Amino acid sequence: MVLPMIEVVCAVIIQKNRVLACQRPLEKNEGGKWEFPGGKIEVGEWPKEAVSREIEEELGVIVEVGKTLRAVIYGEIKLIPYRCDISKGDLVLNEHLAMKWVSGIEIPSLDWASADVPISQEVAALLLE
Repeated sequence: MVLPMIEVVCAVIIQKNRVLACQRPLEKNEGGKWEFPGGKIEVGEWPKEAVSREIEEELGVIVEVGKTLRAVIYGEIKLIPYRCDISKGDLVLNEHLAMKWVSGIEIPSLDWASADVPISQEVAALLLE
């Protein structure tokens, strides 16, 4: 039996040639690992709407959602990353343990959640161009 694909979105927020990385809560799957913030697309919701909603819920900011990066299939999860810019508000940790701005050279030093690894590699290459 084939399980249905779960579509999840994440925000790749870049400022001053650094990207925002967030540390997963310990009680979640792959707790303590780093990720690009986001979450599941709700029924009837467009992916870009999901990114906006998730980032406002998790980090308390309004983002302008830009172009998509390469999607990642990890098990039954399809993770769709979007380039985002913060347009309003100050970052607040409503769900994550920690957050940090990392440069392209620092990205590989973080212990990324499995599905986020390919995205982190793509983002590191973008930041190092």
